[in-house]
Amino acid sequence: MSQIVGVLGPEGTFSEVAARTRYPEASIRYFGDFEEVLMAVEKGDVDTGVVPLENSLEGSVGLTLDSLLNLDVKITGELNLRVRHCLIGRGAQDKVKVVLSHPQALAQCRRYIKEHYPKAEIRTTGSTTHAVRLAQEFPEMVAIADAEAADRYGLELIDRDIQDSDKNVTRFVIAGRDIQPPTGDDKTSLAIYLERAEPGALWEILGEFALRRINLTKIESRPSRKGLGDYYFFIDLEGHVTDQKVAEAFSQIEKRAVMTKVLGSYPRVRPGQE
Repeated sequence: MSQIVGVLGPEGTFSEVAARTRYPEASIRYFGDFEEVLMAVEKGDVDTGVVPLENSLEGSVGLTLDSLLNLDVKITGELNLRVRHCLIGRGAQDKVKVVLSHPQALAQCRRYIKEHYPKAEIRTTGSTTHAVRLAQEFPEMVAIADAEAADRYGLELIDRDIQDSDKNVTRFVIAGRDIQPPTGDDKTSLAIYLERAEPGALWEILGEFALRRINLTKIESRPSRKGLGDYYFFIDLEGHVTDQKVAEAFSQIEKRAVMTKVLGSYPRVRPGQE
């Protein structure tokens, strides 16, 4: 039986493109948002899920980070997908009044929209494919989506490569239920909560990595929703959670932090490996 992979739907999203890149023979199951994908992984309704974690133009995807923090799932892999946005519609460019797409896609094409459709209304949709479906119905609407969506939904490809930068890359993560075994070239993702820490607490935590010469590839804060100035910290580092020096650092951090969670240890994909 083929593997079942959950992605954001409907058919034709960039999440599906990423999933088929990694799992060309898999059965794809579609969900309404990234949290639903990861909930399906947690429940065992799908074998794995593929969701975007960050974009080179717009940064991290908040809903994915929140879901990884709150659900019992693990990152088991990652892949980088070069994203090429296109303008899709019924072809009547002079009648365009509304530009539709997922919020991330709209943000990645902000400059193009402002230059070509300064008076158009901008509307967000649940996915790029939802935008394309709406553009099918109304000639005054155009969608930002993948080029293949034009053929798939019988629309015209009005313009290509409309993203604000040619270096538009989205990092997708693969979610499963278990930590992956070490490969010798791994990355570990952590979430840490300090609960209005005393001055220097974050510096002390980062010092545990520096002391052991563990390279951090990413660190960012995200509101805890418990009050202003209260944050979770998300950290990516080189190494596997079972590596001795990583395990030692993690053991010391657990003594200082209110909460620590390993979001996953998985084979590392280096920048430029799309």
